[in-house]
Amino acid sequence: MAGLEIKSLDAPDERRTMADKGDVLVYNVGGHAVLGGTWNPGWRWSEHVKPIAGTSSCEATHLIHLQSGRMHVVMDDGTEGEIGPGDVAYIGPGHDAWVVGDEPCVGLDFGGSAQYGTRPG
Repeated sequence: MAGLEIKSLDAPDERRTMADKGDVLVYNVGGHAVLGGTWNPGWRWSEHVKPIAGTSSCEATHLIHLQSGRMHVVMDDGTEGEIGPGDVAYIGPGHDAWVVGDEPCVGLDFGGSAQYGTRPG
């Protein structure tokens, strides 16, 4: 692999649709997956991704930078918080999340969750 690889956010390697509630764009760069997401108002992991993932909560690890919108996260242990524009957050496996308000959430996820939004196996 070359020591430098540059990708345009205008040219994702893959697009995964979350019903009518947004898209996840996958960028494979430098042997890593970077996910660009748009989560529309009304999106909730437990409603729109859980049926695809087949797990009781999101088991992906996220290292996300939220550019716009607000998202509420509740961990399986009850810990919760809200991320907003300009925030960087680590979200470990075992959580639910949903869009807060009427503005779409737009963010980049560097957490290495290449399988996010896909059926296991």
